[in-house]
Amino acid sequence: MLAIRRATAEDAQVLSDLAARTFTETFGHLYPVEDLQAFLADAYTVDKQRTILSHPDYAVWLLEEDGVAVGHAAAGPCGLPHPQVAAGDGELKRLYVLASHQNGGWGARLFDAALAWLERDGPRTLWIGVWSQNLGAQRFYARYGFEKVGDYEFPVGNTRDHEFILRRPRRR
Repeated sequence: MLAIRRATAEDAQVLSDLAARTFTETFGHLYPVEDLQAFLADAYTVDKQRTILSHPDYAVWLLEEDGVAVGHAAAGPCGLPHPQVAAGDGELKRLYVLASHQNGGWGARLFDAALAWLERDGPRTLWIGVWSQNLGAQRFYARYGFEKVGDYEFPVGNTRDHEFILRRPRRR
């Protein structure tokens, strides 16, 4: 049985393992091995995940099947490099579901949980960074009202990915 729950600091190891696995499954083929390993060793350490999970300005949800994590979403303050990002803006940081569990609507449910949390105190401008070649994700986010407003480079080791910056203005 699949279920979504808010992750806690005790989930740091699970989140670290899952984040590395889902990133590798989704994008690992794009990078030289040394770049992928350098990125994973930096971005998804247990200590970094524990810090995120312990911080009141961030939230992570786990999608679990019978207690085993198969997807996750993370949200927090916007850190994207866009001149119109303002204090109080929110960002979807990550949304990944293992391929074995995709196309069942669970990614949308994870995203809905993140959006509800980001707007828990009322509407605000929301942001997402997405790989320029991830057309499926771009279509998915467009259905929620996100539009491309910029781009930037996302480092994965020595590789620089061309990323799009998407924004959904504050809704009244």
